[in-house]
Amino acid sequence: KKRPSDFIAEASALSSGDIVVHTDHGIGRFIGLRTIEAVGAPHDCLEIHYAGDDRLFLPVENIELLSRYGSDSAEATLDKLGGGAWQSRKARLKRRLLDMAGQLIRIAAERQMRAAPSLVPAEGLYGEFSARFPYEETDDQQTAIDSVMGDLGAGKPMDRLICGDVGFGKTEVALRAAFIAAMEGFQVAVVVPTTLLSRQHFKTFSQRFSGLPIRVAQASRLVGAKDLAETKKGIAEGTVDIVVGTHALLGASISFKNLGLLIIDEEQHFGVKHKERLKDLKSDVHVLTLSATPIPRTLQLALTGVRELSLIATPPVDRLAVRTFISPFDPLVIRETLLRERYRGGHSFYVVPRISDLAEIHDFLRESVPELKVAVAHGQMPPGELDDIMNAFYDGQYDVLLSTTIVESGLDIPTANTLIVHRADMFGLSQLYQLRGRVGRSKVRAYALFTLPANRKLTDTAERRLKVLQSLDTLGAGFQLASHDLDIRGAGNLLGEEQSGHIKEVGFELYQQMLEEAVAEVKDSGEVQDGGWSPQIAVGTAVMIGPGLLAGLGGPVWAKFALVGASLSYAVALMIARRFKGVPSSVIATGQLTASTIIMIPIVLLSHGTANLFSASPPVWAAVLALALLSTAFAYILYFNLVASAGATNASLVTLIVPASAILLGFLFLGERLELFELGGMALIAMGLVTIDGRLFGRQH
Repeated sequence: KKRPSDFIAEASALSSGDIVVHTDHGIGRFIGLRTIEAVGAPHDCLEIHYAGDDRLFLPVENIELLSRYGSDSAEATLDKLGGGAWQSRKARLKRRLLDMAGQLIRIAAERQMRAAPSLVPAEGLYGEFSARFPYEETDDQQTAIDSVMGDLGAGKPMDRLICGDVGFGKTEVALRAAFIAAMEGFQVAVVVPTTLLSRQHFKTFSQRFSGLPIRVAQASRLVGAKDLAETKKGIAEGTVDIVVGTHALLGASISFKNLGLLIIDEEQHFGVKHKERLKDLKSDVHVLTLSATPIPRTLQLALTGVRELSLIATPPVDRLAVRTFISPFDPLVIRETLLRERYRGGHSFYVVPRISDLAEIHDFLRESVPELKVAVAHGQMPPGELDDIMNAFYDGQYDVLLSTTIVESGLDIPTANTLIVHRADMFGLSQLYQLRGRVGRSKVRAYALFTLPANRKLTDTAERRLKVLQSLDTLGAGFQLASHDLDIRGAGNLLGEEQSGHIKEVGFELYQQMLEEAVAEVKDSGEVQDGGWSPQIAVGTAVMIGPGLLAGLGGPVWAKFALVGASLSYAVALMIARRFKGVPSSVIATGQLTASTIIMIPIVLLSHGTANLFSASPPVWAAVLALALLSTAFAYILYFNLVASAGATNASLVTLIVPASAILLGFLFLGERLELFELGGMALIAMGLVTIDGRLFGRQH
């Protein structure tokens, strides 16, 4: 269940026209906040429209019955209010989810019934190994390490997903776990999707375990046949403690003598056959999965509590977010982008979707930027040649690496800080995110340019993916992006059954909630978890959200703010005039506007919340400016008509004209009574400012 604060935050961010789902009445369209008469008293309600122009007014205290539909709102069909189709659809889905939850829980329970070695770190040696980490652990990273250590020592098979953004320190968590397992006499297998990532991880593990009685080996295409045969023999005999490799590790020819820990990096890149082999390996060993953008199914299992989840969301110190740009293919823009990176001493990645595109783009780069040295790399090159090119690029012998998606996973080249992706519409969301993670791995600001065909319309899905990627440009956005991917694609094949159709039936959020409830129900041996009801309250008194909580949904609060600002702006006008005789009216007006704007900023932000600074309607910055102008105009008229022309000398008493005018405005235009404390507050603040000014400077107008 969501926290109440989540519901309020979501309601304040809803815009008119959004597709929403009511637990009892189905899919409708949110219109806005309305105040209606209920039991003889005003009541704030959310107005929702259904098919046939049916309308539902949902009391604000029952807002937890409402959820968002999800990314595919354009395809949503509104339900008929009071019809039986929604309830039958929901009941049908619940039966399916209960069956699915039963299978998920059985799989998890069978795993928990198995025994696994209890691995506990040797304190002295573990402390020395941890001290080799050259950075200070972030709080999230330390929490993940502690959770993994707890799982390893529990005596049951660990199955934990570490979800952390690229470059946030997931590998260090894996290194600590590998150390504990290897020092306890168990073998560790680190499975990665690409040969380049295998090479990099092998290098990292070898460096960290140097000087320790632990043998680290590599199994991938980059290893010669003789060395690979020797590694396989060492794995079978138990003389290899840690092996890093690609899917070659999953072949039938490799047999582990005493496998205790399986580490899977970037699971989303493995094919179906490889995953089936992984399942065989995982039966009674500890499993640690690392991912920046987990596949929707993996994320779904973690969110429903079937798998354990650790989030590493804190960026390393001094890390800057990658600036992301999306534009049609433009040779001049590409030339300027690559040269700018060269001039600041860095290197660039240029990624294409297919090997067949490499020759065309290579010719284009030689013609457009002849000043730069370009290397070409792809997965079908001979291992030795690929290794030589990557080493040369790492050493700075080339300015640009033109490649396919082999650079997607885990490559760490700190000097590469510009990425250009050709035909970005042909890539998946997590692919683009992973590619963007190849740059910006140092303290230097990095840039990513995603190019699109100039004269071709994008599919709706491709356009939505690119918009999501551009919006998630903050550090640590990988988990959010995976959630968007889960929303866009559905959970996929959770148990061999397509789930995206189910999500479209009830919307993403309600589907997620129903799956969680089904899992909880099965866990509790069939005891029904009835969380889908909400109390109906009818007490005959006004039930309204204070205007400061949901100001973005409308109401007279803006006029009240304008009156407060006018009071203070009026006082500023008096202060300027008293301190500086003969000041032009334009100077006074400028001072009033500045003061009003400064006063409005905290008032409006407190009402709206900083999270809605640009997304609210109206935008907060626009509201600040509009209210400042309104209050200044009001105070300006009052000052020059009531004070300057009358030659008043007792400014503090004249200031009372403002709240008196507020009373009149409240009755005439707002249709409501301004509270006494609001009027008193305006008067006291304004009088206080003017009186203090008079005491300090002792000048009269």
